Amino acid sequence: MSPAIRRSDSPGTRRRSRRWAAALGVGALVVTGGGLLAGPAQAMAAASVAVDFPTHCIPPAIAGIPPIDGTTSAQISVDNAAPKVGDTVTVTYTVVKPAASNPVDLALPADIMTPTGKVTVAGAQSADITVAGPKKNDPVPGKGEFPSFSMTGTFTVTAPGEITLSPGDYNIHTSYIMELDTPCTVTDPPAPVSQTVIATDGGGQVNERAIQLGAAAGAAGDQVSVAGSKFTAGASVTLAGRAGDAQTGDTATATADGSGGFTGQLTVNDPATTGIVAYEGAAWDAAKGAGPQTYTVTGGGGETPDGSQKLTSTVKAGTLSMSQAGDSVELSAVDFGKGGASTGDLRTVTVKDFRGGPAGWSLTGKVTDFKGPAGATIGASALGWNPACTTKAGSPSTCAAGSQGSVGSAGATLASTPNGAFTGGEFTVDAGLSLDVPAYAAAGTYSGVLTLTLT
Repeated sequence: MSPAIRRSDSPGTRRRSRRWAAALGVGALVVTGGGLLAGPAQAMAAASVAVDFPTHCIPPAIAGIPPIDGTTSAQISVDNAAPKVGDTVTVTYTVVKPAASNPVDLALPADIMTPTGKVTVAGAQSADITVAGPKKNDPVPGKGEFPSFSMTGTFTVTAPGEITLSPGDYNIHTSYIMELDTPCTVTDPPAPVSQTVIATDGGGQVNERAIQLGAAAGAAGDQVSVAGSKFTAGASVTLAGRAGDAQTGDTATATADGSGGFTGQLTVNDPATTGIVAYEGAAWDAAKGAGPQTYTVTGGGGETPDGSQKLTSTVKAGTLSMSQAGDSVELSAVDFGKGGASTGDLRTVTVKDFRGGPAGWSLTGKVTDFKGPAGATIGASALGWNPACTTKAGSPSTCAAGSQGSVGSAGATLASTPNGAFTGGEFTVDAGLSLDVPAYAAAGTYSGVLTLTLT
């Protein structure tokens, strides 16, 4: 009996999207302490109120603690609560009280935390505002409360009426020992409204061009996705970094489609970058552009002292792949009139998960009917297996073998690893095979095809 083996290799990574964790001991930075930062913007925004909302935060794997589900208290304020259409409004998102304290005894130094986030705009107009804060924090003692932090961004008023602002997801990037992130998401979005803006019609022509960034921060050399809307159909659009009011040397181009939308990629190298703009024409023109959307270049532990050398290394994410030791298996023969188990071993499959993200993987198999002489068949359900999986030492994930039983045409799981804060590694997968041959199956050779799929 000979089942041939096919493989369907799906190297695509699952949602990764995000970088994980903060530096050593900052795992719970997802979260807490400190009082509201008062300022002029709050005084002008009478409708601004602190709100509480459930938050799901992913601590760094190095902290050795599970995800934190707690309550974040935050407040949104603006510099102008009664703008006119066409005005640019500055928004401040303050995390007043995160959900937990420093979970370890390690004290954290000052000025290592860079926050970024989103503010949800609804009502007369809708958007997600990118906000970012400075790399500035007070020292945090071991097992002590985390300080509050603030992030700012801007949006342009495009319609008159009531505009509501709610706190959204936020992330803490930590430059201490290593460069890592702690992402925190709103468990049941949107969060409650914290600030209401009443916009009036300013008259005249309104520039409705707008851009959204795929991320609010990144290391020097990272690409950021820039999506635009309401630009001139077919126009060439320049994407550019800004350092305050000045344009940096980081630029790229995109072309608006028939509806005025575009998606482009901008590589940001300049560490002084504070925002990103997009515009039509040869130079920045506020009437034909959008932004700036806040963007922060992270990385490094501050200025390099005299007589020192800053050392930087990069770990590049790879792919999910599989290989097998062969593509055919010869099962043992059985006697006509007796039938029984025709046995053999699956050719060893090696799975390599070098993505470095949160996603696990699953290796499944399904088999066709076994075709024999003169049209004789043995059904796919007659093939059973007994899976085994071995994890290479040092791998972040642990492989689990599938259940013993029938494979069949519908398929079964051969092996898998779970999702987690940090996954990956190398694994070898084997299985004992057994085909249940009827006692009086026609004499001859029967062949079926076992297809393996990695996702």
